[in-house]
Parts: sequence; C-alpha cells; structure tokens
Amino acid sequence: MKVQHIKTQSKIYPVIIDKKAIFSITDILAEKFKNHKIWIITDENVAPLYLDFVKTAIKSKLQSPIFHTIVPGGEEAKSLEVFQACHTDALQAGLNRKSIVLALGGGAVGDLAGFVAATYMRGIPFIQIPTTILAHDSAVGGKVAVNHPLGKNMIGTFYQPEAVIYHLDFLSTLPKKEVLSGYAEAIKHSLIAPKPFYTEMRNRIVSFEDIADENLSWFLEEGIEVKSNIVAEDEKETGVRAYLNFGHTLGHAIEAQLGYGVISHGEAVLLGMVFALQLSIEYIELEFDLAQFKKWAQDLGYTLRIPKELEPTTLLSTMKKDKKTTTDRVRFVLLSSVGSPVMKEFSDVEISKVLQTMY
Repeated sequence: MKVQHIKTQSKIYPVIIDKKAIFSITDILAEKFKNHKIWIITDENVAPLYLDFVKTAIKSKLQSPIFHTIVPGGEEAKSLEVFQACHTDALQAGLNRKSIVLALGGGAVGDLAGFVAATYMRGIPFIQIPTTILAHDSAVGGKVAVNHPLGKNMIGTFYQPEAVIYHLDFLSTLPKKEVLSGYAEAIKHSLIAPKPFYTEMRNRIVSFEDIADENLSWFLEEGIEVKSNIVAEDEKETGVRAYLNFGHTLGHAIEAQLGYGVISHGEAVLLGMVFALQLSIEYIELEFDLAQFKKWAQDLGYTLRIPKELEPTTLLSTMKKDKKTTTDRVRFVLLSSVGSPVMKEFSDVEISKVLQTMY
C-alpha cells in the first residue's frame, strides 16, 4: 500500500493509494474520530455504485452513526443552492462539531464537501475519498469551493483534509470522457515538474488503452508527489502554488462560457495548456515540439479546438474575471522550459492573436 504524506503549514496528512485503500479508513476513524458522527457527501452517479460499499466497510469495525447526503452529479453540485441544502441536511440530522465529513466522489464532490466541512459550525474535519482520476489533483492540497455563475471556484477557502483515501478499484467504472479529463491534470503535472516526468509519460502512454493498471497507479503517484511538493512550499497560493494553474485560466473560461459540465474540466484545461504552450513559444522562446504534443494528445482522444460558439472577446472578458488576475492584463502560467513554469501578463491584443489560432 502506497502512502504519501502531504506536509503544509497547517496540517500533515496521509494520501493512501491502493486497490483496497478504503479499508484503511476504519483505522483512521477509530484512531482520531472514534466518537464522531459520520456524514458521507456523495453524488447521484457515485451513490448507487459505492455508497453502500463504503458504509459496510466502516460498519465492519465501527459503531458510529452514519448519515449521507446525495447531491447532483458533476459541476451542478458546486452551487450555492446545493451548498445550503447540505447544511440543511446536517442541521436536520443533528450533526454537531463532533462530526466528520467523508467526500465520496470526484473533484466536484470533493470541492463541495470540503467547503461544507470548512463552514459547518465554523469547521469540522473531512476526509477525501476520490472516485475519479481527476480528483488526484483536486483532493490534495486543501482548495475547496463552489462556483458562481460568473466564475469557477469563486466562493471558497483553503481547508486541508485529514486524509485522502485513493481506493483505485473505484476507478474501474469511469467512462472514457472522465478518464481523459483526469489524465489531463496528470499531463499538467508532468509539464511543470522539475524532472523527466513528461518524457516518461509520453513513452509509457501512447494510446488511451495505456491509461490503466500499473501506468495508472504510476502517474497518480507521480502527480500527487508533484502537487505535494508545491503545496508544502506554498499552501495558500501566494507564490509557486500558482504554477498548478497551468492551463486553467483559459480552461476555466471555456467551462464558464459553455456552461459547467458541458465540457469536462480536463478537456478544457488541456485546451488551456495548448494555448499556454503557444504563448510560451511565441513570447518567451520555449523550445518545445508543440505539433508532437498535439498529435500525442489527439491520439489519446482529446479535441484540441475551442468550440466555435465561444467568441474570443467573450473568453477574454471571462479570463479577466479569473481570481488569479490582479490587473487589467491577464496573467498566465507559461513554461520557459519543461519543468520550469513562470508567470507572465499579456495584453488583450496579444491574447486575441493566439486565441484566433485555437479555432
């Protein structure tokens, strides 16, 4: 069983990665939260598959009362209305400060449940139990939030979990679209990592079918290590943690303009990465074979064109509302070389020029 430890200024916690990782949760609960009520927040897609399984695993060793809340699937879960409904469920169930939230689901459930935990009675503990590849990024590091119609993750905070339980068997039921969404975040980690992660990834995974078994556990562990090292240095994104937003500025704008859930987060971020790589090549002289990268991505199953219904001017306006933008110019994470991310701001004219090539 692979265990990594995330070390931040506020907390140290384990990430347990294994095909049977869920069975370690009883040890964690018994050691630190023995007398706590357990509140599972999951979604309508995951609940029929794994909710009873997780409850049974907990009940096999603990007598703690277990409650659950089922929220909409995908980004629809990350609304203020769903957030409030979760609080209502907890209050009606009589949950108190000696309660713990288990976030059972993908990145959206983890973001929502973490923000609920951070705010319910001014904060109760929570554990991430991701069921998607994408969540290997979002479940680690303590960013929790819900969306606003004008921007993704605009309402949230930093709130670290007590543990991340990565039960790899949960990933066996993921549809292709979700696999590609999650793998895009692994690609992001490989490009910003100061080691030959990207080269090895391209050599090991040349088709969609290669995103499985040993390769799956390998790139999840590598990606979590990349994020762990960055979060340890900069927990609240005052410096280098911003590098984890590589591809996200345009990606979030695409998601917001299409409507959350129309395109997967990872697909949008991959488009954002292609855009950032083009900016890097044109403006800071990155030496990178972008044509080779795009062919590799297309062979895996990604679409690398911005949907035609999205106007460049509208995307630009949305990017200016990004929470990482602090001036009238939009700031992007670029690469001076693979493994060497940098920040650079651009004018409207410069952004629009490169955006036009993405259609």
